[in-house]
This record gives sequence, structure tokens and C-alpha cells, in this order.
Amino acid sequence: MSSRFTNTRCFSSSDRFCLGVDQALRAIFNNPETTSRPYPVDHTREPVLTIAERQHSSGLMRVNHAGEVCAQALYHGQSITSHCRKMKEKMHQAVIEERDHLEWCHRRIVELHSHTSYLNFLWYLGSFAIGLTAGLIGDSWSLGFIAETENQVIQHLEKHLMLLPLQDKKSYAILKKMQSDEEQHKNHAIEAGAKTLPRSIKKLMGILSAIMVKTAYRV
Repeated sequence: MSSRFTNTRCFSSSDRFCLGVDQALRAIFNNPETTSRPYPVDHTREPVLTIAERQHSSGLMRVNHAGEVCAQALYHGQSITSHCRKMKEKMHQAVIEERDHLEWCHRRIVELHSHTSYLNFLWYLGSFAIGLTAGLIGDSWSLGFIAETENQVIQHLEKHLMLLPLQDKKSYAILKKMQSDEEQHKNHAIEAGAKTLPRSIKKLMGILSAIMVKTAYRV
């Protein structure tokens, strides 16, 4: 784990601002600090894909990478406005684990000879604003946003697992591992006291997610 998150000394406001900017830039420009967990598909042979299949796989992985950028922003925003130190620590740990996903998706996109979303900066800003707002409302509601976000991500990953070309075992292995991690994050949020969000909020989150998915697949 990065010493940045285990250090117990108190940071000044300017320190926290600089750390926040650093975290944002690392997420947007594909230079995250990770847990150094092994790449899920290191020893898997690169599949033979047609041009159309490769473009489709890269589009799906670009969407998942953009989703991980959003996750980073959501957790960063929530940790800033959270009222509980224990909650902040849990969010920091989740951020670090999500960075593995960010790095894995980026690495797979490079292997597929494609690029990450050109709109990652916008995805980050929007999710960061949501995270700030959720944290201000209260920790239980903030956890509710995490639980619902992870729930929607799990469903989204399940869909992508079915949409991937059958021979693209590398992308499949990455998404399967991510799905398992997201399930744990969801359960941790529920166990920590997450409130169930109103149906209207869940629906709005789904609409915003759909917009991001359709856009990031192409751009």
C-alpha cells in the first residue's frame, strides 16, 4: 500500500489540495499508484482478432477504463467531505484497489492498439462533483452511493463479459477479476451502513452511466 495513505501525520489544506490534484492527474493520464497485484492475464497468449473484433474489444475496455476514472473521482470527492476518519481510510483503501483496475484496463487497451477516452477529464470532474455532494449529505448516504455505483458496475461488467468476442480471453479475465473486486466493495459498503438510495436517484445514476458508456465506447 502506498505510504501516502498509511501515513498518520496531519496534512495542511494546501497539502491535501496538492495530493488531490496529484491523484486526479494520475487517474486521468494513466499513471496510478497501484497495489502491484499481478496483471490477471500475464501468461495468456494474445488472441487472433479481426479488425472489427479488436475495435469492439478496445471500445469495451475503453468504457471500463473510463468507469474506473469515474470511480477514482467519486472516492476522492467523498473522502474530502466525509465526516468520519474511519470512512476516509476505507475510501482510500478502495481507491488503491480500484487503481489496479485502472492500470489493467489501460494496459489491455494498449495491447489492443487503441486509446483511452479523450473525455476522461470530463468524466473525472462530473464524478468528483457527485462524490463531494454525497459526502456532504452524510456518510451513510455516501456509502449508499458507493453500494449502488458498484451494483451498477457489476451489472455493466456482466453485460460486457457477454459482449466480448469469444476468443478475447485476456479482456475476459480482466473484467472477471474486476467484477469480483467490485462485489467485495459493494458488500463492504453495505456492511458499513450504506443507506438504500431512492429509486429516482438510482435511475438518474443509470442514465448518466449510459451516456458515459455510449460516448466513451467511441471517443
